[in-house]
Amino acid sequence: MSASTTSPSGPARLRRAARESVSGLPRQFWWLWTSTLINRLGAFVATFLALYLTVERGHSASYAGLVGALYGLGGVISSVGAGVLTDRLGRRPTMLIAQLSTAASVALLGFMESPVAIAAVAGVVGMATNASRPAVQAMMADIVAPEDRVRAFSLNYWAINLGFAVSSTAAGLIAQHGYLVLFLGEATLVLGCALIVFWKLPESRPTASAPAGQDAGAAPAPVSMLTVLRDGRFMTVVGLNLLLALLFQQAYVSMPVSMGQDGFSSADFGLVIAVNGVLVVLLQIPVTRFIEHRSPAMLLICSALLTGYGFGLTALAGSVAMYAVAVAVWTLGEIINSPTQMGLVVRLSPLHGRGRYQGMYSLSWSIASLAAPLLGGTVIDHYGADALWTGCAVIGTVAALGYGLLLRSLPGQAGAGAVAGSPTDTTPASAMAPVPEDATSGPAARVAAAATATATATVSAQASARPSKAE
Repeated sequence: MSASTTSPSGPARLRRAARESVSGLPRQFWWLWTSTLINRLGAFVATFLALYLTVERGHSASYAGLVGALYGLGGVISSVGAGVLTDRLGRRPTMLIAQLSTAASVALLGFMESPVAIAAVAGVVGMATNASRPAVQAMMADIVAPEDRVRAFSLNYWAINLGFAVSSTAAGLIAQHGYLVLFLGEATLVLGCALIVFWKLPESRPTASAPAGQDAGAAPAPVSMLTVLRDGRFMTVVGLNLLLALLFQQAYVSMPVSMGQDGFSSADFGLVIAVNGVLVVLLQIPVTRFIEHRSPAMLLICSALLTGYGFGLTALAGSVAMYAVAVAVWTLGEIINSPTQMGLVVRLSPLHGRGRYQGMYSLSWSIASLAAPLLGGTVIDHYGADALWTGCAVIGTVAALGYGLLLRSLPGQAGAGAVAGSPTDTTPASAMAPVPEDATSGPAARVAAAATATATATVSAQASARPSKAE
């Protein structure tokens, strides 16, 4: 019998791989995934905030940087607060509050004219936008079986990038008819997300049950933000993620500045950074299939090295093609890191403290969005761009060593899928009893980095910045 009759054809293999990538996930996950996609399809304002302030309103780049910093500060504040609400109030109520607040504040921002009012409302928008992240991540961990979580996080990350790719293109066209249309359009789509949450996503917070060895009526040990801060292993993961987040932010802060100093245009930067989005959309799912059952320790080490040395290659870039190669290298690190890191965060989070733990993880991204523009700009101004990119390679190496030391003693190193299951999460996701709604009534951000960087880069380059991918 010929090989052609015993093995499936190329298209058949692709169809089978696609089915295996999306099969076995609960219906609730796909509604949550749809909500994420719609949210990112409407991420207009964050992408074009710097352009709106400087071109449409005529404000200075320094003012745009201030507004971006307030936007990021709002995200820092809400990361922790939303994490607490996710555990106390529930995942669904927290998402609804965040999404309704986002829709209202984004629409309001479009009508603000006073510089003080714009800055204040932008801070509220940053706070509201970031507030849903801990709840989304906690709900995803609740409803997806441990062995499928790495794949689920990967699919959600893919939706974020697909939505951003479409929205960033559409926003440029829509803005030609007036920026107010962008504000109202985003508000409308966020309301659509809230409707999906309201109609299709029941509360997923696990019921309080006694840990093994305790009386059936005993409540689980309380989890506070102090508990999170005292969890040395988890806070080490947060610190390592902060290092990598600082690197990823440089793509939207320091790289356009570096390319500008080398004589490249904003159009060249747009072409180079587009490589990141295209590769994530094309490779995220197949790469996740390849890494899903491999050692998470090795995956995180490799992702840190690829990220660090990918940015390090930028020091050698003298052409658009070489810049694109550097972007391709650190993008592969990003693709590997995102689902594996999220699985590790879930594993280290106690079942009834997922919201707080996810909030602290989101906080690392928010801090990076504030610190990266300052660090990158300072290093470039005082030591030059090559010193910054060399430092990125060093930071990537440090992060890789940190992951190696941290994870070598972590049990369950059989594969990436093992990372997804928390040692305190022994109940299958399908067996978790949801909390009744009446029992619940009693976290690319890169936005701040992009807007803050307008003080040192051209406005047109900053228009390519994207929100954080921390979801």
